[in-house]
Amino acid sequence: MMQLPPRCSELNPVENVWQFMQDNWLSNRIFKSYDDIVDNCCHAWNKLADQPWRIMSLGLRQWAHGF
Repeated sequence: MMQLPPRCSELNPVENVWQFMQDNWLSNRIFKSYDDIVDNCCHAWNKLADQPWRIMSLGLRQWAHGF
C-alpha cells in the first residue's frame, strides 16, 4: 500500500464528491446568511447520501482497480 502525496487533490476521491455537490447543488447561488449556507450544504449532503451508487461511482479510480 502506498501513501498519497500531500496536497494532491486529484488523487483524493473525496474531492470528486465535493466537486459534484458544488456543480449540482451549491454553485451559482446567493445565500442570505450563514444559516442558509449550512442548510443548503446539509440538504445537498443528504441528497447525495440517499444515492450511495453515485458516491461509489464518484470515488472509483479506474487505474486503481487494474492491479
